[in-house]
Amino acid sequence: MIVDAKPGFPCRIGLADAEIGETVILLRFVHHDVDSPYRASGPIFVRENGKEAQLAAGEVPELVTNRTMSVRAYDENAVMLDGSVVAGPEMKAHIEKLFANPEIAYLHLHNAGAGCYSCKVERV
Repeated sequence: MIVDAKPGFPCRIGLADAEIGETVILLRFVHHDVDSPYRASGPIFVRENGKEAQLAAGEVPELVTNRTMSVRAYDENAVMLDGSVVAGPEMKAHIEKLFANPEIAYLHLHNAGAGCYSCKVERV
C-alpha cells in the first residue's frame, strides 16, 4: 500500500508512522503466540524499508504517546489481569502503575480505534 495520510500507517517494526508516499505492507501477525485463551493475531503495517526500533529502558515511542491505546496486562501464564483504554500522553504513568503489581509480567498495546497490535511492553 502507498501511504496517503500521516498519522495512519503505524509501522510495527520501527514503532513510527510511515511518511506519505512510502510503501507499507499490511500483514497478519500472531502477536500473542501463547497457550491460553488470549492467543491472538491481527493486522499490522510494516514499512517496506523499515528498521527495528531501538528504545531505551523507560522510553515510550511517539507512535504511542500520540494515540489512544488499548492496554492489556498479562501474568506469566498469559492470562489477562487488566484491560484499559489510555490516552497517549498518560501512557508512561499508566505503565508504571500497572508494573507496580508484581503479578503483571508484560503488556500489549493496541491502537484503540482500529484495534491493530502496536507493541509489547516488558519489565526492565
